[in-house]
Amino acid sequence: MSARRDQVVVTGAGVLSPLGYARAPLFEGLLEGRSGLRPVEGFDTRGLALPRVGELNGDGPEQFLEGRSLRPLDRTGRLAAAAAELVLADSGFRAYYGSDEAESLPAGLVLGTMYGSVRTISEFDRRALTAGPQYTKPFDFANSVINAAAGQAAIWHGLAEINATVAGGTTAGLAALAHAADLLRIGRASALVAGGAEELCFESCWSFSRAGLLAREPEGPGAGTPFHAHRNGFLPGEGAALLMLETVTAARSRGAEILGHLTGSGSSFDPSRGQDGERSATAVRRAILAALKDAGREPADVDGLSTSASGSVAVDRAEALGIAAALGRHAAELPVTAVKGSLGEGLGASGAFQTLALLEAMSAGVLPGIRGLDEPEPELPFRLAGSSAHEGRFRCGLVTSLSWDGHACALVVEGPGEEARS
Repeated sequence: MSARRDQVVVTGAGVLSPLGYARAPLFEGLLEGRSGLRPVEGFDTRGLALPRVGELNGDGPEQFLEGRSLRPLDRTGRLAAAAAELVLADSGFRAYYGSDEAESLPAGLVLGTMYGSVRTISEFDRRALTAGPQYTKPFDFANSVINAAAGQAAIWHGLAEINATVAGGTTAGLAALAHAADLLRIGRASALVAGGAEELCFESCWSFSRAGLLAREPEGPGAGTPFHAHRNGFLPGEGAALLMLETVTAARSRGAEILGHLTGSGSSFDPSRGQDGERSATAVRRAILAALKDAGREPADVDGLSTSASGSVAVDRAEALGIAAALGRHAAELPVTAVKGSLGEGLGASGAFQTLALLEAMSAGVLPGIRGLDEPEPELPFRLAGSSAHEGRFRCGLVTSLSWDGHACALVVEGPGEEARS
């Protein structure tokens, strides 16, 4: 017996980004080519050549979590819980089902993250090693597992359905959306909050630095700029972006506004873990073709791209070549955006930011350019890649993500007026 397939729609978004705390300021900032990168304030950067990061402003997620004790939630948990607060409001889901926090809501949560609560985990280990295990904090222990943020956010909001965490490198947020959409299509749920969250901290930045992934010349031309001819690594970022995904039947039954459709997804893996650019490109190609097949679409149907390029030399190139291999000559004519030029490398949160940017472009009829891309890499297979925004009617878009550890993911997104073919 084949599984039932229902259309999956997006009915709201919750955003905490370096450009703003709602989908409107995020999209406006991307369109205007503003930078969310600023000097680090949240942690000590001694030993790191890191003058700019995509850090949230001083207000942080706590402003959306008033009235209850925040002690059980660490930084990543607060990001996830705050984004969930915003998406439940933006979608009208909380208002429709009641605002009593003691009641459970008929929705679940699928959260993507690369490192989860890495700062908490590090602090727990440091305290245990230096002061002794008896001096560790119980709340730190509770948050030392990768699914802590998803669990804490669900507890905070009474999300009583499926609770899952996806940890797939920088593709985690996009993979979480894909997994949630699959669950909705086969009838395992009717509403799921999905996306990603990632904190910015010394521990992860130190690891990136030691691995040679951060921009080697952070103030030089092209640093942290996707597809730039002189790019030399990424600049890290943080944030959270969650989308309210519902079956079209459930969304229509409560009169929800439909922002767009998620119609297909695909994933693949490069066993060389990014060491072989050709194999990485092939993984991207496989993910895209699987997503298009899942959506019932052809390469020629795609009219806009939202890529995960971040300024990483090899990964940006492999992603571009994989897209070109999947879409053929059509790729050269497509408008393309890459939000990490404005937001930094947001790791597990990035895929949801990318998807939201494409959804907003479909509504506004304009796709943001790539901030700072004044000199694209020679032979880049995207003729229209640059800093200028692109006007047009975007009906079928493609979101792609490639992590330097080999994960590749693709998602087909269609506008609010489009009907899914699958």
